[in-house]
Amino acid sequence: MHHHNFFHCLRRLSLLLLATGAVAAHAAAPAKVAPAPGSTTQYVVLSQDKVAGKQVVQRLGGGRLKVEFSYRDNGRGPDLFEDISVGPTGQLEAFAATGKSTFGAPIDETFTRSGGRAEWRSKADRGSREAVASALYVPIESSVELLAISARALLAAPGRKLAALPNGQLAIERLTEAPVTANGRKGRVALYAISGFGTSPAYVWLWADKAANNRLFGIVMPAFSVTESGWQGNADALLKLQVAEESRTLQRMADKLAHRGANTIVIRNVRWFDSEQARLQGPSDVHVYRGRIAAIFPANSALSDSSTVVDGSGKTLLPGLFDMHTHTSAWDSVLHIAGGVTSVRDMGNDNAYLNELKSRVDAGQSIGPHIVPTGYIEGQSPFSSNGGFVIKDVAEGRKAIDWYAQHGYRQIKLYNSIRPEWVPLLAAYAHQRGIRVSGHIPAFMRAEEAVRAGFDEIQHINQVVLNFLVKKDDDTRTLLRFYLVGDNANQLDLESPAVKDFIKLLVDKKTSIDPTMTAFEAMFLQRQGAPNPSFRMVAANLPPGISRNWLTNSMDVTDKNAEPFRKSYEKLLALLKMMYDAGVPLVAGSDDIAGFTLHRELELYVMAGLTPAQALQVATWNGAKYSLVLERTGSITVGKDADLILVDGDPTLNISDVRKVSMTMRGGVMYYSADVYDALGVKPFAAKPAVTVEKP
Repeated sequence: MHHHNFFHCLRRLSLLLLATGAVAAHAAAPAKVAPAPGSTTQYVVLSQDKVAGKQVVQRLGGGRLKVEFSYRDNGRGPDLFEDISVGPTGQLEAFAATGKSTFGAPIDETFTRSGGRAEWRSKADRGSREAVASALYVPIESSVELLAISARALLAAPGRKLAALPNGQLAIERLTEAPVTANGRKGRVALYAISGFGTSPAYVWLWADKAANNRLFGIVMPAFSVTESGWQGNADALLKLQVAEESRTLQRMADKLAHRGANTIVIRNVRWFDSEQARLQGPSDVHVYRGRIAAIFPANSALSDSSTVVDGSGKTLLPGLFDMHTHTSAWDSVLHIAGGVTSVRDMGNDNAYLNELKSRVDAGQSIGPHIVPTGYIEGQSPFSSNGGFVIKDVAEGRKAIDWYAQHGYRQIKLYNSIRPEWVPLLAAYAHQRGIRVSGHIPAFMRAEEAVRAGFDEIQHINQVVLNFLVKKDDDTRTLLRFYLVGDNANQLDLESPAVKDFIKLLVDKKTSIDPTMTAFEAMFLQRQGAPNPSFRMVAANLPPGISRNWLTNSMDVTDKNAEPFRKSYEKLLALLKMMYDAGVPLVAGSDDIAGFTLHRELELYVMAGLTPAQALQVATWNGAKYSLVLERTGSITVGKDADLILVDGDPTLNISDVRKVSMTMRGGVMYYSADVYDALGVKPFAAKPAVTVEKP
């Protein structure tokens, strides 16, 4: 739905200015810190090779810049206007941003520095600091130009490091250089990684030619780029180089953090969660051999062999969690493992990128969960979300389904611009190929019609509720699909025949629901500047760029709509519990920051009235069942893959204990969460377990 993936990269760009990694500092060479005044540079925003927007940078002299940044993808996107003053060392002296965020909330942020005193104010926060001649201000939402300004300031700083405002530390590393060409013109660009904004490095390409003074060339991501106008043809080649550099960093991390143990690994004296029965068993000794669960013995049984022994006393062993709604990237994958997620279902991605990532993770070259891909299919329209295949008729849809079938996909996802009359034809064809059908409910269709036409699963609780709220001409490809729910779900009578009949239909058709409750929690409940209710319990552990971004809500919650929105969200929770009690299968997905969102999703199920054990069953057994991999994983069963997590405390009593992951095991390879979080700039939530090598 939004956040943290490249191709729904609407918040990704504000989050791109929030990134990590541990980056080596070089001795600083004095760098020129400003491109020439009196010039204007145009940039083009491409999404899936189509023009989606622009950035215009005007240099007015005296270090003053005006920037306009705007794009649309999937019917939404930001409109930003910035007025910036840069001092002689490349530092921001003044910054003012106005406009609208991705989901329509107003943006109004200012920063000024004079005489060593810095002050800032946004819709989310305000603050000031004395004596900060050289700390770099990091805005909450900004254009791509800000990334280049930050890079130039860091390149000019001693040791290529600077303190960040409001807090944190930033560093920059130069990774590689490449030639670029456009219509007979030639140039050179250099790739830099900036660490400290968030949990992954922010990559930016600057012109390397002396005369360009480190002017921004652009940023590239899979299926998305912002590059200087006329030079956009270089994006794919630069992305290849960037991915290769990123892969080297990730490989080093994997080599350092993966522990393979002696020939047998024993998790000793541990209570373990039986996900099929949704209850705790043991204490037992769980033996792992060659990546599989080999045996479950009574606690403290004799060893037959020299073994790596993990002390499980006082802890709980769970099957690895499933996140059933991701748009995975390499850095998200590392974060998933830290949070105990050993399998993800990817709900739409750049197909080539995902395939490459899956290969790297499976080969142990990058840390990450098992990836179960879902084939993304969207209809052609002005609102198209560009990812996977965008089709203009049923014949193209069948071709896309064949491509996915031949590449081993077991599920497809239909998106907002698929025409309602195509759904039964595409669903029947997919079913013939043995493929499950899921998705958003296409515009001008109701959920009930989609289920009757062959949907096996619906993504997002708002898509379920819209069944009772949409009128004939409502176009849910716009922000209406959020505001209709916020404004009107509170009026819904859950005891009405319409609701009961619909739930019965879901049960009869065995249609599963992927509700992503967390996606709507802050959206409907958070006022600007208030802590994000989904993440307030972890915000202090995360890099400042991310925790500060969590003080903003991209939806416009006002005095007028706050109360109806709150009641609407309560109605969504009540509907979730009704569906669960009636026997509608649920699967737990995040669609936001890896790990932390899934933990919150499970807390919300418990808030809705499920027991902690039922919520855990949804995130393990149901995850494996509806990803069609239950024969291999999803329960602590002899013969299955050793996808396991060791947690401090007992999440069957207190669901919040699921955050306290001590160790994650993926296919028998051990990762200590404390070390993985540490490498990402996140303060850990649990210590490493005691691990020894014992002889019989």
